[in-house]
Formats: sequence, C-alpha cells, structure tokens
Amino acid sequence: MVNLKSIAIAATCWSAHRIDVFRVGFNSDLQRKTLVPLLHSPFLYLLITPGSFSAWESLGGALTSVPTVTSWAPNRLDIVTTGLDYAAYHKWWDGSLWSGWENQGGIFTSELAITSWSANRLDFFGRGTDNACYHKWWDGSAWGGYENLGGILVGPVTAVNWGNNRIDLFGVGTDNACYHRWWDGSSWRGWEDLGGILESEVITTSWGVNDLSLFGIGTNSALYWQHWNGIAWSGWISLGGVFTSVPAAVSWGPGRIDVFGIGTNGGMYHKYYNGSWSGSWEALGGIFISAPTVVSWGANRLDIFGVGTDSATYHKSWNSNAWSSGWARLGTGEVVAKEDEYDRDHEQSNSGSCNSGSLSISSLLDRSTYLGALSFNIVAFALPALYGTLSKL
Repeated sequence: MVNLKSIAIAATCWSAHRIDVFRVGFNSDLQRKTLVPLLHSPFLYLLITPGSFSAWESLGGALTSVPTVTSWAPNRLDIVTTGLDYAAYHKWWDGSLWSGWENQGGIFTSELAITSWSANRLDFFGRGTDNACYHKWWDGSAWGGYENLGGILVGPVTAVNWGNNRIDLFGVGTDNACYHRWWDGSSWRGWEDLGGILESEVITTSWGVNDLSLFGIGTNSALYWQHWNGIAWSGWISLGGVFTSVPAAVSWGPGRIDVFGIGTNGGMYHKYYNGSWSGSWEALGGIFISAPTVVSWGANRLDIFGVGTDSATYHKSWNSNAWSSGWARLGTGEVVAKEDEYDRDHEQSNSGSCNSGSLSISSLLDRSTYLGALSFNIVAFALPALYGTLSKL
C-alpha cells in the first residue's frame, strides 16, 4: 500500500447558498463553519448573495476520525464519528439547537459513512475489528441494532443512495479489488467483485436514479473511474494523472461529474465529465496536505476545501463561468490532516493548541478577503404590488 493524503474536511449543503463545513481540531474536538447568504427575504422575493463564512465554532467531543455528515431536510444535520473508545458517536442539529453526543456503541477501525434516503431516516456504516462491514440505522423512532454485513475490508466503507429505500456500499478487499453490496428496498444483496487494483478507498457520486460513478487511485497513481448506467458496469477506465491523495467527486446535474485530486506538487487538479471527459487535468494551484472535499448546492456551482501546509482550511469556488481568485484561507485555527497508510491502525492525533473559533481581527480580514473574491449577484422578483416601490430603491 502507498501513503495517500486523506480526507480531513467534511461538508454538506441543505439548501442553495448554504454550506456547513466540519473538521477535527488539534485538541480532537469537532469544529464547524457555515456559509449563508447575506439576505434572503421570501416576502420581497429578494435574494442577495454572496454570503460569508462564519468563524469556527467548537462542538466539543474527543474524536479519533474525520466526521461524516448528512442532511435529510432543510436546517437538519446529522454527524457520526468515532470517539476515544472507537465507538460511534452521533450529534445532530434540529434547526435551532445542537444535541449532545450520543454514544452508538460498536468498535470501529475505520472512518464511518452516513447516508439518508428519506426524511427522518439515517444509515451509517463502518469497518469493525474483524474487518467486516457493520450497519446501524434510525427509522424515525428508534435505532436498530448493529447488523453484520460481512466482507473483509482493508479500509473505510463508502455509502451512497440514489433513490428511496436504496443504498449502495463500496469497499476495498484484501486483494485490493473494489467490492459492492446494495440494499434493494427489501434485502441486502451479496458482495459483488468489481475488480480493479486500488491504492485508495472508493469514492462515489450519483447524478440520478440508477446511476453510479466510482473513483479510486490505481497502482500507477492514476485516477480510475467505473460507471453504472442502470444496466451494466463499464469496467475501470483510466483518467490519467499522478495523484498523492484520495480523490473527491460531485455531480450537480444529470450527465455532469466534477472530480478532484492532489498532484505530486501538492496542487489541486480538476477534470469534469459532461457527456465525455474533459482533456488534460486543470491545475487549480494551492499546496495541500489533505485530500480535497467538494460539494455543490446548485447547478454549475462547486465549492472545494482542503488543508494547507499551515494546517488551515482553504476554499475555492466555481460560480458557473469562473473560478474564484486564488484560495481563500478560512479563518484561524488548525485542522488535523495526515498522510497515512490506507489500511491504518487509527492512531490518535497528537494533541496541541487549538483556536476556539472566536472572532478576531485575523478572521475578519480573512472573511473580508473571501467576500471580495466572490461574485456579487442580486436577483429580485417583485410581487406586482411592490414593483413600484422596489423600482425606486
């Protein structure tokens, strides 16, 4: 196995112009930062963007793995991670308050994966001490017990859903091949061997019903892609490049995929699919010590995050016609990021000082720089009765 830069940032979007970003601080606590629009008035049908990122806030805890997050409704967030005892812990935002940390038990040797296929439904997965995949779910009223889904895995499980009551799981076996298991709405199907020889965990995305795209790093450090079109798997296809990180991928619409990775110079690289793959890899600059994280809150919008050599979080966005200028440093404070063996033993991070996320002159300057880098967009749809008033503003 090779050492690859691992994922250090978690992010999700539960509405347009809204991003929640999470990281593990140097004191092992969970930290959060949000992007929200400056003004959103449903009464005036007026939306003013851009927004600005908040300061980092600590949500407590003592974490031994990068958190994973999902949202099953607007203003709802669910996070799972592992604690010092390697049990799973769950925390949620209900729209007004954060819960405490809920101990979900188990003993895990990998990061967890969480997904939701409907309102008030959660499914999370992880690798146990026997290297099998374990599953626990919330049905809207109670948690089920742990379910052993078998397999012999050498790294984290990846989970994705493309429809109601559908889940697809992926992991890498002891032969470095990709394995797939899925829930079809009534039962779990067995593990399916999808081949390949991968040096990274499998990354997935879906642009719609019955569509799946898988990505992984091969033994030659190139990025490989495999696609399910609803009928058959494509087999592994090389997209080239030479990468030192786990990849990141997202889809913002049918037939569209954007994928990212860190090159040998530490820079961020990008390629996209829009009916066919773009040509050479696009260099986006930066120098990163973590794998990228990418999200999209709407058509033709991308937000990328990574950890720089100063252990701070950096951000770059695509706004439908151009990339934001440079990489914006998101405030003060440090985030745990490391190069580690794919089949890792989950050693705890070194402890150290960690910024609490309090607002400072430095963070104000960072936010001001970021604000200037974003495009400013005003969209107004006035009600007929208000048209005259608005036209005089």
